Amino acid sequence: MGWFWALLSKSNALAGPIVMLLYPLYASVMAIESPFKEDDQQWLTYWVLYSFVSLLEMAAAPVFRWIPLYSTIKLAVAAWLVLPQFRGGIILYETYVRPHFYAATGIASESSSKLSDAQRKFLGTISPDTRTAVSKYVEVNGPEAFEKLVKLAVEDTRSKSQEGGVVEDPLHEE
Repeated sequence: MGWFWALLSKSNALAGPIVMLLYPLYASVMAIESPFKEDDQQWLTYWVLYSFVSLLEMAAAPVFRWIPLYSTIKLAVAAWLVLPQFRGGIILYETYVRPHFYAATGIASESSSKLSDAQRKFLGTISPDTRTAVSKYVEVNGPEAFEKLVKLAVEDTRSKSQEGGVVEDPLHEE
């Protein structure tokens, strides 16, 4: 059983920098180049949290050494924050940062945002290249043309569905 813990601790030494630094650096550059604000929120939130945890670790390193599996737990939380399937950074931002920001600054509420929650969620599921293509399409043809294109695609998908299954409209809010 001792070999398992040794392997686990060594895997954190390799996976940690990849999950916590290399991929976030790459994704942050892609977000900078993207015309959308949502991915910027994800990565700015991640870097703020990463900086906070790093400062906390420097100050309390002796305490953290005593917590069993601390590095594994830290890696799992970092993966939750980093991986786009989980959208951890956005969840933390919308749950904790945004409400306090609006309350503290008195700036217009989150209801003044141009995108609905369903649209934000949908944009979070597509690749940065696709988001860039959508942005260019909207610039050239206007937002109404894009809405019409999405509605046609949803209707086409529904009409092709022969199994009677439910096809979810990605822009429909519940």
